[in-house]
Amino acid sequence: MRRWWTAATVGAVAALALTACATPAGTDRDLTDDWPAPAAPQAFVPAAGVCHSGVQDVGYLSAYRPVDCALPHRTETVHVGTLTGAGAERATPPPAGSAGVRAARAECDTKVRAVLGGDWRSGRLGLTVVLPSPQAWGGGARWFRCDLSEQTSLDEAGAKDRTGSLKGALTGAAPLAHRCFNPKTRGDEVREMVPVACTSRHRAEFVGVWQAPDTSYDAFSRDTRKVHRACRTLIAKYARVPDNGDLQYRAGSIYYHPFEREWRNGNRGVQCFLWVSDRHLTRSVKGAGTKGLPVT
Repeated sequence: MRRWWTAATVGAVAALALTACATPAGTDRDLTDDWPAPAAPQAFVPAAGVCHSGVQDVGYLSAYRPVDCALPHRTETVHVGTLTGAGAERATPPPAGSAGVRAARAECDTKVRAVLGGDWRSGRLGLTVVLPSPQAWGGGARWFRCDLSEQTSLDEAGAKDRTGSLKGALTGAAPLAHRCFNPKTRGDEVREMVPVACTSRHRAEFVGVWQAPDTSYDAFSRDTRKVHRACRTLIAKYARVPDNGDLQYRAGSIYYHPFEREWRNGNRGVQCFLWVSDRHLTRSVKGAGTKGLPVT
């Protein structure tokens, strides 16, 4: 289209030169000053509130095919933000563990909480921060996507096919929320957490998410006592029992922590579970007090 307009303009100039020397009324001989300046090119920015059939870490434009969330999908973009500061001034997208990626994840955590009605780690959910491709970054793209997915289970992080938005998924009855479990163990190692109704026989219950301090992954992994102590504090608050020396005789603790890559990217959320090894529970211990969680 641009070449056609250029040819037409050249033809008009030639015709004017051959047919007239005088300036026609209403013209000023300048054929360019009345043309509007071309609009500046606009970089592509993905939309929030749409869903996708797959999970992405890098937002390639060629793979951007959003679908209605009422149709089968695996991820939902709940927020689109903009990278700023030093992370946005790089020649390439910020790498894993960088301040830019951590800032994006922190914003995603906040925005996702507002959409879900709770911490995404308190349910069978996964959060992925999607950055532009290197090509799009080179073209000026500085957006990031906050994509949520429903996970298969606590032990299986794969995204499930689903229909419907995740908005409000951790409010009300919240079928995706973590509740009661029967752990499958081998020695001191938990092999699997099998979800069960809290009214059936069980030995573990989710009590909350502990935000670990901003230390190295190695330092965090070495200090397991500190993690269990932090989870016991959540147990005491959840069950409404004293957080004292007797607590270890009321219940033990199980925790799930982020993988190293997630940790480097700023995920400090540790999932804490109450665990009793000497008996079965048949109801939730939330607010049960010392009678519901006695010293044994």
